Amino acid sequence: MKNIQKKLTGTGVALVTPFRNDDSIDFKALKKLVEHVIQGGVDYLVVMGTTGENPVLSEQEQKAVLNYVVDVSEKKVPIVFGIGGNNTQDVVTRIKNTDFEHIDAILSATPYYNKPTQKGLYIHYKTLASASPVPMILYNVPGRTSVNLSAETTLNLAADFENIIAIKEASGNLNQIMQILKNKSADFSVISGDDNFTLPYIALGMQGVISVTANAYPQEMSDMVRAALKNDFKTARQIHYKLLDFTDSLFLEGNPAGVKAALEVMGITSKYVRLPLSSVSRSTYNLIGDLMKKI
Repeated sequence: MKNIQKKLTGTGVALVTPFRNDDSIDFKALKKLVEHVIQGGVDYLVVMGTTGENPVLSEQEQKAVLNYVVDVSEKKVPIVFGIGGNNTQDVVTRIKNTDFEHIDAILSATPYYNKPTQKGLYIHYKTLASASPVPMILYNVPGRTSVNLSAETTLNLAADFENIIAIKEASGNLNQIMQILKNKSADFSVISGDDNFTLPYIALGMQGVISVTANAYPQEMSDMVRAALKNDFKTARQIHYKLLDFTDSLFLEGNPAGVKAALEVMGITSKYVRLPLSSVSRSTYNLIGDLMKKI
């Protein structure tokens, strides 16, 4: 497991799924995006995470996107595949129906809407880990799921299941995060799920980030994370503050609407998202464009 942890240290990019204005997947733009982030130096790709709008893609579409990313990335970087949901048995079925030949790990968010207890969350992830042929990254994002995976439950899962190798932490709860970092074993990684908190999180002991911003600025995010991991905080701070306002602007009207606007400005993908999301307003679009001119 140590080898995969090393491969997933640094900057992962939570890839958007490009759409045309008729809601169909724009595979040509997806190829351009994958090439852009790999050339920018990201360490791995995350396919079908929240930023990829996985709730509004069918299982067939999700697999088509995954297979396409596998093909166009040409094994240059590891690939993490998002598989989650609030129906545990359905998630298990999807895991069993997935070809993991070119997938290095699963990223699985806590179940949304059901609001399970910590016992329920533990058994949910125990069930998924038992079904998964590849390592698993837990994903704690209570702002989206309305449930928090506690530090205690995270540490218990890490200790009890060898193939649970990391957590993407996006709770924003600094004390909880520090408890995980303080008490985890050396073979369990903690990954930032908040771009603008990544620098201080690495200073506390995190191993990197799964980034939204890196869709647009892979080189800058990768350079910032690498500098921070090398304890070169002077360089890391310079890049962090260079990106700070831009990254904040990406979330003004929801993710991934903001970063898709930025990618349209860059000529990589269109701004289109699928309902119930909507594209950002003209004022936010212009703000994002203005901030990009300063980078």
